[in-house]
Amino acid sequence: MDLQKLIRTIPDFPKEGISFKDITPLIGDGPGLREAVRQMKSLFRDDAIDAVLGIESRGFIFASILAYEFGVGLVPIRKPGKLPYKTISQTYQLEYGTGALEIHADAIRNGQRILIVDDLLATGGTVLASAHLVEELGAIVVGCCFLVELDFLHAREKLGNLRVESLIHF
Repeated sequence: MDLQKLIRTIPDFPKEGISFKDITPLIGDGPGLREAVRQMKSLFRDDAIDAVLGIESRGFIFASILAYEFGVGLVPIRKPGKLPYKTISQTYQLEYGTGALEIHADAIRNGQRILIVDDLLATGGTVLASAHLVEELGAIVVGCCFLVELDFLHAREKLGNLRVESLIHF
């Protein structure tokens, strides 16, 4: 199945000059969603994983299913002010300014092996901030898994030695 055919491009969204990669046709297609998750899981089938971390918000879709498939818990990472308990945070660079992510301070235990999941890898800022939070809590990033990667933004260069796996490349 060609998953790329289930991703549509929306020109000039959310602003002029951006070609947004819309995953909603893929997640709305039962066989397509199942195949994407099957492929994502197969990339890490030989790795010991203790939890799957999902990056807000579309990353929750794939992270939830993968956590279920691996039989492990789901750890949400969110924008500031969205989590109800004590959090730690990490800021990261945006094109103009900075962003921040938060995780519950007790969401991950020392030594756990964590798979980070998001729908799309663009500049790498959110995944790098997520990896820093995982490591700050004493856990190990097994890898980072994405449905889509925008190769022309060269995020892998920013991610250093992190293992990065993506199904679809634009």
